[in-house]
Amino acid sequence: MTAGGLPRGSVALRQCRAFITKGELMSLLENVEGVLRIAVTLVLSPLLRGGYNRWGATDEEVARALPGDDLVAAPRMGYTRAITIRAPAVDIWPWLAQIGQGRGGFYSYDGLENLAGCDIHSADRILPEHQRVNPGDLIRLGPEGYPCQQVVRADPPHTLLLLGADPKTGQAPDYTAPRSESDTVASWLFYLDERSDGTTRLIVRQRLDYGRKLALLWRMVEPVNFVMERRMLLGIKQRVEAGRQAAQATA
Repeated sequence: MTAGGLPRGSVALRQCRAFITKGELMSLLENVEGVLRIAVTLVLSPLLRGGYNRWGATDEEVARALPGDDLVAAPRMGYTRAITIRAPAVDIWPWLAQIGQGRGGFYSYDGLENLAGCDIHSADRILPEHQRVNPGDLIRLGPEGYPCQQVVRADPPHTLLLLGADPKTGQAPDYTAPRSESDTVASWLFYLDERSDGTTRLIVRQRLDYGRKLALLWRMVEPVNFVMERRMLLGIKQRVEAGRQAAQATA
């Protein structure tokens, strides 16, 4: 007990509140959740990978041909994931257009990405200065020298297709050329499929081909990628639907 009769824990709690805002506390808890999800998914990945590689996607979505499939025609690894967003594609596209480090971020666990030095700060609003995305543009996953993606196709408001690029040159590899044991070719597609009920399916597909020397690395990356991308899809959904509700409330 303190001299004033309050439990010492209450004093400590007030001191913590002076330094940690509600938003910072929520962010901390979200990142702790992310760490736990990654740990569990890594350990159980042999049992879970069949499910997390098609998280949210229907049989038809998994089987259907999508833009960019030809970039990695015979993938060693890949996935198709999806989520329903209660909004038309035109309202979702701006959030996709601005993804990237130094842009709108990735709407995932920023704290975990920044532990790796990625310097990601996910936006909670549409950024007009980052709405123009064209073939050849680079979408960085971190500062210069970190992994990056080159835009192959941008067809608003339905298709954003990326291909992994060389962090040193910023150029995507020739996906038709023979590959060495240490090469990787990876496509990353965001596809907006509007439905008659006014909702849109956001479908994300990645296809990878890599040399045998990198097989273990990519098997370790796969479950981590799922946890981060799952949060990304939920983050996009949350932002889009919250924006629409706010607009309707003020209409």
